Amino acid sequence: MKSAPDLRRRSVLVTGAGGFIGSHLAERLAALGARTRALIRYNSSNSWGWLDNSPAKNSIEVILGDVRDRDTIHDAMRGVDTVFHLAALIAIPYSYRAPLSYVQTNVVGTLNVLHEAVAADVSVVVHTSTSEVYGTAQYVPIDETHPLQGQSPYSASKIAADKMAEAFHLSYGLPVTTIRPFNCYGPRQSARAIIPTIISQALKEPVLRLGNIEPTRDLNFIADTVEAFVMAADCQDAIGGVMNVGTGQEISVKELAETILRLLGKDLPIESQNQRERPEKSEVYRLCADNRKARQILGWEPQHTLEEGLLKTIGWIERHMDLYRSDSYVI
Repeated sequence: MKSAPDLRRRSVLVTGAGGFIGSHLAERLAALGARTRALIRYNSSNSWGWLDNSPAKNSIEVILGDVRDRDTIHDAMRGVDTVFHLAALIAIPYSYRAPLSYVQTNVVGTLNVLHEAVAADVSVVVHTSTSEVYGTAQYVPIDETHPLQGQSPYSASKIAADKMAEAFHLSYGLPVTTIRPFNCYGPRQSARAIIPTIISQALKEPVLRLGNIEPTRDLNFIADTVEAFVMAADCQDAIGGVMNVGTGQEISVKELAETILRLLGKDLPIESQNQRERPEKSEVYRLCADNRKARQILGWEPQHTLEEGLLKTIGWIERHMDLYRSDSYVI
């Protein structure tokens, strides 16, 4: 894999910087010497999310605001040459309950970022997609030409956001590169995701209570995902394109649970609960990335095996079990 670019002369904005991927990315950018500004959703407690206790927080300028407010984006983008847009509502189960909020944040919020990026004449916007836009795989591995399927309100909102990014590139000449991460995991991820759910339950509960255990996922460790974002910001050949970021390997939820139990030295029964399952036609049964474009154009490739990433994630969750409610279902 290519080495990380020299970003010491770059001024960057990370939207959604208080979240799982965003906080790791902001820290990595600061470590590479970029003048890093983080946009974090306003809250009355003045929390910076995962950056609250980050060792890099003194190297990052934090702005509290909301991507749904265009004035906020205008102010956050002053003096910025590179934008990493990660702000989004991401929990799929909650999107069934509150679809409008996903349109407002994921579509309108993205529109605001793109509008202001044009006005600010930034050098590049790295836009965040998701493998959920593909829906259940019609063929594997999934390349970037695979049809897009809105199988949940969340995925539909992300398809719209991706197409808005494409439209701004084609209509206004905005330099946009879209990174499409497959299932990212690692330290700091919330229990709405499958790996923290399995690990936290395995550490405290007598049984694993999961949803549908048959679907397969392509799991990519957080540090590898972040590196793809960094490399995309320095790759002119990637502008106007979409890049899958995944390992090219798939594993079922059942096999994943068994792997985690083995790494923990535990033997627990696995139960499927209806309340944790998606509606049948909304379930994405298979995801597996074709990552050749990212390898060829970005020079990116994953550096962690699944077991290496899981061990790092297990260690972090063991030290932060106070953040997880293993006995309840988190949507």
